[in-house]
Amino acid sequence: MSQKFEMVAKTLKGLEDVLAEELRNLGAENVEPGCRMVSFEGDLAMMYRANICCRTALSILRPIYKFMASDPDTLYEMVKEYDWGNILTLGKTFSIDTTTHSNEFTHSRFVTYRVKDAIVDWFKDRYGADKRPGVRLNDADVMINVHIDGTRITLSLNSSGESLHKRGWRVAQTDAPINEVLAAGIILKSGWRGETPFVDPMCGSGTFLIEAAMIAAGIKPGSYRDTWPFATWRDWDPELFESVLHEGDDELREIPFKIYGTDISPKAIDIAERNILSAGVDEYINLRVRPLQHWDEAPADGIPGVLVTNPPYGERLKSEDIENLYRTLGTKLKKVFCGYHSWVISSNEDCLACIGLTPSLREQLQNGGLDCELREYISFEGTKSEFRASGGTIKGDRPAKSEKSRYNRKSDSEWTRDARSKGMGGKRGDRQQGPRRGLPKDNALSEKYRPKKGGYARNEERRRKFKEETARMGERYDSMQRSEAEELLSRRRNIHALKSLGETPKMPSIPASEGPFMRTRRRWKRPDNEGNNNE
Repeated sequence: MSQKFEMVAKTLKGLEDVLAEELRNLGAENVEPGCRMVSFEGDLAMMYRANICCRTALSILRPIYKFMASDPDTLYEMVKEYDWGNILTLGKTFSIDTTTHSNEFTHSRFVTYRVKDAIVDWFKDRYGADKRPGVRLNDADVMINVHIDGTRITLSLNSSGESLHKRGWRVAQTDAPINEVLAAGIILKSGWRGETPFVDPMCGSGTFLIEAAMIAAGIKPGSYRDTWPFATWRDWDPELFESVLHEGDDELREIPFKIYGTDISPKAIDIAERNILSAGVDEYINLRVRPLQHWDEAPADGIPGVLVTNPPYGERLKSEDIENLYRTLGTKLKKVFCGYHSWVISSNEDCLACIGLTPSLREQLQNGGLDCELREYISFEGTKSEFRASGGTIKGDRPAKSEKSRYNRKSDSEWTRDARSKGMGGKRGDRQQGPRRGLPKDNALSEKYRPKKGGYARNEERRRKFKEETARMGERYDSMQRSEAEELLSRRRNIHALKSLGETPKMPSIPASEGPFMRTRRRWKRPDNEGNNNE
């Protein structure tokens, strides 16, 4: 029986419960939602499965070492006590990504620097002053994640590498496409699984359309990737990975209803078409140039469906232009998409008010670092009782939503005891024995941060020097890794086209598809002995 271990799946704000449900459905155990993360347990197959199948995860971390530290000296010493020979060799490279929520460690780049020093010195102690693994900011063999919560430090291996929102199908994009993880999370929140028509009337580069097709057809989001960091780990099992990768391939579902995407911009539609072809889901999607005001009737599939869209937020448009756009959207939701469950995400509350409908549901999310609100609108003809009698639901009809799951925070002693019970805990004095070579006794940098009598917290002079050193090191390492949220774009699409809402654009000559495009979906290939992908 495979050994089980703890893992952490990182996600975006507001998607914790959706990700937790995904993990439970995949067979994860002890699933606990937290703040922008979900902790769970499973074996090696579960780690592969979470990376390949989770639509709302940004990365899957595997914790390897937990300890308490309240100053940089203790942090350095504790990291150096870990047996890094189990993780790295002299011929490999490593990178460090740090997240800190702490009054004691306020500068993530300085923490990154000290952890790197400790790992490098561990190898120098054992193999010589000039023997050490290399450090790389990008494409490192081993990616180490450092998470600091107060005085609690957790070191983890990043099994995902590049953020999982980068599926691998995107070949082009509009100015600011919505994040794939956020798009999938909104669709999963809507409850749509392919049983009704799906519409995005402002589709941009097609992210909602593609994620919807993948959800309805059962296509794994990780099936487009070519490489994975865990393929270089010591417990790498290529046969197990292949079996997980192809689980359920014979059960890909047919979608009974089409997915409809339109946009006012011909350029956006061209980009969406290229992405759809790259993802291999063109047979499920109907795509065309059409401004929002030209929607006169819903898709003629016989039953109401789901509409999901991410309209512009107004940062680069005049107020009257953007307000007219939202008013037009509200009119179409009420008169054209009657009976549809419509989901709209925006950071502009004034514009959302212009829709003129009462939302049945409101949830707080983040898109590209912007605080946004996701609203559901349900429009219907006749009275509420008639709508309910036909099987519809409106505000107040839904079951009371359970209080959002919160991380059950343990005391420091419980946290440390739990870490030790899982073989990841450390404490001062637990230094692993081994040959100590290559670290000179007069090493200035190590001596500078060596603990002194009286303790760091009581020494005001050292506290002042530490703050000065932190600021200096922060400037020196400004080029190091940035957080994923800072890199996500938040505004999008064709400004001039949106200004012409009242005009009739010239329709481009995009040939209609006469059938599904032939394409073989790319699959992950196992590296050969030389480290190159097999052709």
